[in-house]
Amino acid sequence: MSRDSTPMPPATPPQTDPIPAATLVLFRDSADGPPELLIVERARAMVFAGGALVFPGGRIDPEDVALAAIHAPDDDHGAARIAAIRETIEEASIAVGLTPIPGAAQLAALRAGLHAGEPFGALLAAQGLTFDLGALVPFARWLPAHAHMRIFDTVFLLAALPANAPDPIVDSTENTRVFWMSAQSVIDEADAGRATVIFPTRRNLERLAQFGSFADACNHARAYPVTTVTPWTETRGDQTFLCIPDNIGYPVTTEPMSDVIRG
Repeated sequence: MSRDSTPMPPATPPQTDPIPAATLVLFRDSADGPPELLIVERARAMVFAGGALVFPGGRIDPEDVALAAIHAPDDDHGAARIAAIRETIEEASIAVGLTPIPGAAQLAALRAGLHAGEPFGALLAAQGLTFDLGALVPFARWLPAHAHMRIFDTVFLLAALPANAPDPIVDSTENTRVFWMSAQSVIDEADAGRATVIFPTRRNLERLAQFGSFADACNHARAYPVTTVTPWTETRGDQTFLCIPDNIGYPVTTEPMSDVIRG
């Protein structure tokens, strides 16, 4: 559904201090179909997005900020890129944005160390690895304005699956399943009632479903500089809609509140 009016978004930011976060949209191109994306299913017991299908990601930790100050001091998205790399190793045992590409033993050591709470920078140094942050392309930034809910200020980043990457392995703590699926197929699963997809993920899946390859997605991302998206409600007749801005790359910009699933 497209917006048929142009009200102003909220003039004030959310009152609760948002939690900085990052999420990775990892592409696996296909020669005979649309690209597949790495999807994780959140454990139902999780407070945020319990039971929902999401992209790998999580909070930006203080160490991510400290590492970005060293490795990407002039990059506004440096800490988000590092957090997305770290979280994808933790959640799916897949490494992107590192050089050289870690082998199986190195990757296992990184994941075990992260799960044990060891510093990411020290783990990388021990394995002779460093960052290749340019492999992650900024795509979107979402900052909801929920009342009485935990709020995440999330940067979405795109990356391509490295050659000869291993199959993903679920972490079985925060998530219960990890798999590859096209953006449109995830939407279809949600529409059929077989999956739960929250509002920001749904809007980004619709946007991602437009692309035939990772290269197409990167070209699109460069054509639409990252704009912070803060959804707002709007009443039209006897219905209330949750809206996002037009003209920032999203093909669908409104959804009836009766259909919206929030985290």
